[in-house]
Amino acid sequence: MTGAHDEARHAVRPGFTVALEAIGASAYLVDEQGHIIAANSRAERMLGRRAEELVGQDAHELLHRGARGQPLHVSQCAMRQAFHAGHPAQGDDDYFARADGSVLSVSWLITPYALEGRGAGTLVIFHPREQERPAGARPERTAEPMGELERLALLAETTTRLTSTLNVDEALHRLVALVLPRLADWAVIDLITEHDEVWRTAVVHSEGGRLVPYEELQGPMPPVPEHSTMPLSRALRGVASALVEPDVYRSPPDSGIAVEQRRLFDATGIRSAVVVPLRGTREVLGALTLGRADKLESFTAADLPLIEDIARRASLALDNARLYQRQRAIAETMQNHLLPQMPRVPGLQLAVRYLPAPDASQVGGDWYDAFTLSDGATALAIGDVVGHDLEATAGMAQLRNMLRAYAWSQQTPPSRIVERLDEAIMPITDVTMATLVCARVTRADDGSWQLTWSNAGHPPPLLVTRDGLTEYLTGGHSLLLGTGTSTRRPDATVVLPPGCTLLLYTDGLIEAPGRTIDDGLNRLRQHAAVLAHRPLPSFTDQLLSRVQPPGLDDVALLTLRMPNQPRPGNAEGDASR
Repeated sequence: MTGAHDEARHAVRPGFTVALEAIGASAYLVDEQGHIIAANSRAERMLGRRAEELVGQDAHELLHRGARGQPLHVSQCAMRQAFHAGHPAQGDDDYFARADGSVLSVSWLITPYALEGRGAGTLVIFHPREQERPAGARPERTAEPMGELERLALLAETTTRLTSTLNVDEALHRLVALVLPRLADWAVIDLITEHDEVWRTAVVHSEGGRLVPYEELQGPMPPVPEHSTMPLSRALRGVASALVEPDVYRSPPDSGIAVEQRRLFDATGIRSAVVVPLRGTREVLGALTLGRADKLESFTAADLPLIEDIARRASLALDNARLYQRQRAIAETMQNHLLPQMPRVPGLQLAVRYLPAPDASQVGGDWYDAFTLSDGATALAIGDVVGHDLEATAGMAQLRNMLRAYAWSQQTPPSRIVERLDEAIMPITDVTMATLVCARVTRADDGSWQLTWSNAGHPPPLLVTRDGLTEYLTGGHSLLLGTGTSTRRPDATVVLPPGCTLLLYTDGLIEAPGRTIDDGLNRLRQHAAVLAHRPLPSFTDQLLSRVQPPGLDDVALLTLRMPNQPRPGNAEGDASR
């Protein structure tokens, strides 16, 4: 049990606990095996146990009891049976064990709950069972058509699922899956673009358990009229939510948007709808319309608070996703403009690729460079600035420009260039730390090509012969830049065999969750060997396709292909002529 406890504790994500704290009742999450992976503070107080004592434990063994506190066999436990069935369920006559040995009479609800990156889970919400009311006493009528525990479970799932993605399209897909078919048969999402245009982004119908998009009803919408009193126009201005019947749009339209809304009602058969604004922190993002065509019940005013609460949470997620996508676009644009064109070097082939990470916060630190030096040699560089996003992109540009200046002005070995960079990085750049491989490719008098390099904490270059033999160039290694430690850095030199391929890359190509660095290096070596005979552009593209970097970090890749036979020559200057 201790091993399961430790594994669950380390695997739990902070987002789970945050979502549970937003629930106005005691709640915990279990994984597919029934082990608790998160609990909120209300559950801690109710059970008399800290979250650390709950996480990793089998919920049934730890908590579920009979009326006298006796352990329950699985066959006698209604909650455990419902858990195995995998469907929402609730109960009003069960007991939980508290830490002090007492038993707590509880009402509970369980519902399936998506655990990002961990498969399916189950959310458990519970509270002390109400005492029996005196004869003749009438229970309070709830204002919510959906049960209170179900409502809380839906809101918690909305928070977790929508805030765990920074992709707008994925957030919209999750929003639709959350509300259909639980709340409606139809979901319609209209978004306002950055150019103040309205785009009907989603029209989805729940049909027999499937979500079916109706693309013919999607597309650009007319502008939002400033003074229209129609429900959708008011929602898109962020004014108010509204209950809508089809007759509202039967009267003569006051705008093009009203015409489109009438077309929507006619095409879908919606006879009752709710339209709510999607408001971001700075602006109105759009509107959410939920419609009922097949369900018997019409929406009422009692439905509005729940749908508005869902819309608020969805708006926060969409606002964050849009912000990250803007940052990503800016970082990518800067990166693409800052990364250089490759020089033309007779006899040598060069290919470069840059893959931005899907998460905007991870874009910006990786870079490559290649340029001809004043003495005719060819300089190669690959590096990774510690940090991400625009600051790392700016730091990358500073570091690259300094390296170019030092390498051009000083005809010294790569190690001296790296030392000068390390001395200057702290006082005159915004870079805190960085890794780097700095190399020179020169041509000897006998026509052979040599590589001399110095490595400051970066993954080692990979050399692949045309026959598929591979070698990681581990020489010339020293500390990364920016440590504040003054040290002499070594160089290493190797003769490059005819027809070989040299790979310089960043760690995004070899690092992946659940794999060691050695696993990543071996995987890269194996695929590079298989592709050694391919033309260099095909080699580079196929290598990226086969290695399949996980996309958690950006990837920079520089490949160099040597000529098949050394040509006669007596000066390294031939490399640039």
